Amino acid sequence: MNPVEDITLRVEQPSFPDFLNRRPAESHKGTYGHALLIAGSYGKMGAAVLAARACLRTGVGLLTVHVPRRGVDIMQTAVPEAMVSIDDNDTHWTHCFVPEDLQRYDAVAVGPGLGTDSPEQLCALFKAFPDKPLILDADALNMLSQMKDRLSLLTRQAATVLTPHAKEFERLFGRYESPAGRQQAQRCLSRQTGAVIVYKGHHTQTTGRGGEMYVNTTGNPGMATAGSGDVLTGILLAIFAQNKQNQINAEGCTTLGVWMHGKSADFALQNQSQCSLVAGDIIKNLQYVTR
Repeated sequence: MNPVEDITLRVEQPSFPDFLNRRPAESHKGTYGHALLIAGSYGKMGAAVLAARACLRTGVGLLTVHVPRRGVDIMQTAVPEAMVSIDDNDTHWTHCFVPEDLQRYDAVAVGPGLGTDSPEQLCALFKAFPDKPLILDADALNMLSQMKDRLSLLTRQAATVLTPHAKEFERLFGRYESPAGRQQAQRCLSRQTGAVIVYKGHHTQTTGRGGEMYVNTTGNPGMATAGSGDVLTGILLAIFAQNKQNQINAEGCTTLGVWMHGKSADFALQNQSQCSLVAGDIIKNLQYVTR
């Protein structure tokens, strides 16, 4: 066994890159990256809205959200700061992106509220976007779990980040009888594919490409609420899009985003209870995390 697989680190207070809290006077929106969020389907546009709001609140310069036709008015009303890419289909994602579609973007996230009717489109995205960060959450993970070649798809030139909760991890990689067995499998999968895997839950555990595990120390049980994971996706997308100059590595971007997500939820509890916390409260309190 390679000893690197046994490394476990606690994320107490990560270093913030300059783009999050020290912005030069001569900078402009292009300085802080252009992100693409592929999210939302009929009846699930709220997930796309939450992820988009979180992405913008985490400082991305430009955000485009790809949504089905019936989601356009919702997105442009709820998140006027975002641009909208409109799918030809009324209810779900059908557009197969090609490299020319994606040249302008610095990072892509896919999955919140997406539905599971677009496996062909997800495969096309992997092939069209090989050299910049790709974040997969929610229904993107559920579609990926149905693909026999999923491990080869995850082996990309650029960073790939997966953000499964327990059930999504099980669908993707199988069930393990003990936490230790799952942790060891997670380490091995990150080493095998090069993907950064975020196992969401109490003390969220992130494995880097070398198999090292980062244990988050922020957050609280109030985060066990609908939309919390969508907010994390937006935060991660913003950090990766702004990290165009590679100030920090993929593991650093991911563990920072996870820490910020939990820290914002902790700030929310200064004025409310755990049971009253909703995903939008995490977004509102991001302003205190980046000071």
